[in-house]
Amino acid sequence: MSAATEPTTLFRTGRSMVIAALLLGLFALLGSAMVAITEHYTAPRIAANQRAELLQSLQTLLPSGSYDNDLLADTLTVSSREWLGTEAPVTLYRARLGTTPVAVILSVVAPDGYSGDIHLLVAIYADGRIAGVRVVAHQETPGLGDRIELRRSDWILGFNARSLRDPMDAGWRVKKDGGLFDQFTGATITPRAVVAAVRRTLHYFEAEREQLLAPKEVNHE
Repeated sequence: MSAATEPTTLFRTGRSMVIAALLLGLFALLGSAMVAITEHYTAPRIAANQRAELLQSLQTLLPSGSYDNDLLADTLTVSSREWLGTEAPVTLYRARLGTTPVAVILSVVAPDGYSGDIHLLVAIYADGRIAGVRVVAHQETPGLGDRIELRRSDWILGFNARSLRDPMDAGWRVKKDGGLFDQFTGATITPRAVVAAVRRTLHYFEAEREQLLAPKEVNHE
């Protein structure tokens, strides 16, 4: 290569690199714009779907016609690591028939599952009886611990209509520990954790009943 052509070649190489960089930047900008546009138009749909799924989960815990308010609009944020199993704030949903309190539904955590946290919805009638319990998330062993799910067994229905007086305190354990509730063959830790979490939730409800069942605050602003 001659001395005359070398600068020209270097110029062309440099120009090609600049063009390539500009094109990459343009594609990155266009990609980011497409993602932002997609999120903008799909976010409301995703939020609506999540709201519908949550409402469906809440509705399975209470008999149809037992309340007439919007569960998702009558909420309270509470927190108690001791009783609710998590340091994070917990959303409580309140069911009413007219102005009469019917039940509350709490999102609680059993922190001592075999494979980690077990997330539950616990519905409690105003008189302290359990309306229903459902597992919403867990990492328990398939075929063993996952029997806490309603689709796997009816074990979770054993909490229906129970209260702190039915059974009394000693009964709020699995049978292996001298209590009322069945354990699973080869998986005692999982049901033990769920039973303990439900019992703690009942104690929390009893201690805070007046606040949890209070009329919904109205914003007059």
